[in-house]
Amino acid sequence: MDVFFKISIFFYFSKMKIYIVSGLGADFKVLEKIQFPDQYEIVFLDWLIPQKDERLYTYVERMAERIDSSEPFCLLGYSFGGIMVQEIHKLKPAEKVVILGSIKSDKEKSKLIRAGELTRIPKIVPVSFFNDRTTNIYSVVRKFFDPKNPRVLQYFRVRDPYYLKWSIEKISDWKYEENPEVIQILGDRDIVFPLKNSKPNYVVKGGTHLFPATKYKEVSKILGDIFK
Repeated sequence: MDVFFKISIFFYFSKMKIYIVSGLGADFKVLEKIQFPDQYEIVFLDWLIPQKDERLYTYVERMAERIDSSEPFCLLGYSFGGIMVQEIHKLKPAEKVVILGSIKSDKEKSKLIRAGELTRIPKIVPVSFFNDRTTNIYSVVRKFFDPKNPRVLQYFRVRDPYYLKWSIEKISDWKYEENPEVIQILGDRDIVFPLKNSKPNYVVKGGTHLFPATKYKEVSKILGDIFK
């Protein structure tokens, strides 16, 4: 059996990986009910804790180290994870890049995020601000993103103070030219990344920012079409 034939058999029977990055402070429970096509292997990339004054580029490099680019793969990101997978794609190009509840360029930022960018408040706020008390308050505020979801507080698991401050800074400062190949899915009731600021490929009706958890059947169908 020659080497070429062995390689062909390997790629025929092996599953292509979809590397997934979740949202800011969120674990993968937000995405746990989504059904992906059987021909793919799902690999979740946990958030890393940023190093002191780490640039986004070097952080992305560290996140991308866990991706095996010796074989074809896809990327999927939710919320801040959507920003992250687009940055990873620049270093390690994927077959497909899909973002849920996220933006394709800095031109799609909400007024609140733009305000943070202009006022530089995320940089001024000390790390000590992001203590257990304020993260609990933040979790309660997240209820307004989807007040009917009793599990909303269970999704917010990554509470390292420096990670939270660093992430908010990077979202506020993010600059990116839209890549037309990125596939964007948004909820029409998302107040974090409002539909009016974007032209997504797919719109989930009645979807708040937590639509991957609350509208998982609709999302599963869309992803089934994308990852045929």
